[in-house]
Amino acid sequence: MSEGSANNASWLKDARFGLFIHWGLYAVPARQLDKQSLAEWVKNRERLSDEDYEAFFEHFDPDLYDPAAWAREAKNAGMRYFVITTKHHDGFCLWDSQLTGYKATNTPARRDLLRPMVDAFRAEGLRVGFYHSLIDWHHPHFPVDGFHPQRDDEDFKQANAHRDMSKYREYLHGQVRELLTGYGKIDYLFFDFSYPPSRLPDIWGGKGREDWGSDELMAMVRRLQPEIVVNDRADVPGDVTTPEQYQPAAPMRLEQVQYLWEANQTLNGSFGYDRDNLDWKSPELLVKMLVDGVSKDGNLLLNVGPTARGELDPRALGVLRRIGQWMHHHQRAIYGSGPAPFTAPPDCRYTMNRDRVYLHVFSWPFGHLHLPGLAGRAEFARFLHDGSEIEREVIDPDKHAFNTTVGGLSPGTLTLRLPVQRPDVEVPVIELFLR
Repeated sequence: MSEGSANNASWLKDARFGLFIHWGLYAVPARQLDKQSLAEWVKNRERLSDEDYEAFFEHFDPDLYDPAAWAREAKNAGMRYFVITTKHHDGFCLWDSQLTGYKATNTPARRDLLRPMVDAFRAEGLRVGFYHSLIDWHHPHFPVDGFHPQRDDEDFKQANAHRDMSKYREYLHGQVRELLTGYGKIDYLFFDFSYPPSRLPDIWGGKGREDWGSDELMAMVRRLQPEIVVNDRADVPGDVTTPEQYQPAAPMRLEQVQYLWEANQTLNGSFGYDRDNLDWKSPELLVKMLVDGVSKDGNLLLNVGPTARGELDPRALGVLRRIGQWMHHHQRAIYGSGPAPFTAPPDCRYTMNRDRVYLHVFSWPFGHLHLPGLAGRAEFARFLHDGSEIEREVIDPDKHAFNTTVGGLSPGTLTLRLPVQRPDVEVPVIELFLR
């Protein structure tokens, strides 16, 4: 990452928490084959032809779409940016692209669905991000490969052996140009995804930087939007790396250099709307994932999959609102925060913002918390949710434990005295003021 790119990405590191939105034709079937599949991959998983998939195009009518409501919910949840799927792998475009007829304006929606969303989120103060698939299973010149929905159809492959990647590459670049010149300042561009043979040798016909023309594409992106942040999924270096559906065990590094990262996580295992999916993560777990990421110098991009009628699932709204309640009291332990140079007690995480350290208590202990290395460093301690003081003491390390007397602690340990009852918040946070 260059110094200029790092400066551009400083807002992303400060924001820490964003909303991912996967929305398109796949909201109509709203299904997955199994827990390992994703609803937005329905065309791939079910080997659907363009003719099979056309029914979803003809019946995509989000008559209840209210992007202002989405934006309010995101802001109230504590999110500071959003990323919307302008086009997913199926090739369907939410905006009125002049390069294809496969777009929202030609469905029963009859309108550009992207512009009012961008306007609504900007009005709530959130930064704007565009997801754009490098893949396109609908385009007539996208070569059939091991990910293509009709990869097993020998007649189809033979009939389409003439496809010209250079023509598709021109289309890809043209659509990115439309997005970066038609919607004002775009803060974040999320490409998805590359699969060169060197990385996925089991996928035949894999594609990477040469296929996408990634060097030229990135040069155009930087020229059109000089302050934009771009991820690293175009098979060339970017500003941020994007682990998906897992939590990194430590700050992410590339060739010994710590890298800005953002975990892409779902509410229930699927990015697209999946009507029958019951694997919903609890608000407590999601808050812990957010905290865990910030403690390792990372972000959380949390996904919602709106319905085919244009609403957020009530179950998703319930989770977002619970997270928002926690963020209302604890946001300064998240925004602008990062790792702390101290070892957290078991089942806890530290985040740090300037001269304040935030201790996130994942598992509530009985009576005490012992903080190595903080004796003489913290001048005050309090719960962040209500501002109430927590008593602290430094116990003589030479003192032996005896009956009800605490002892046997390492030198430099600060001890906090906790109430028996765990505070009624998703994750209790203790704010420590350093000297």
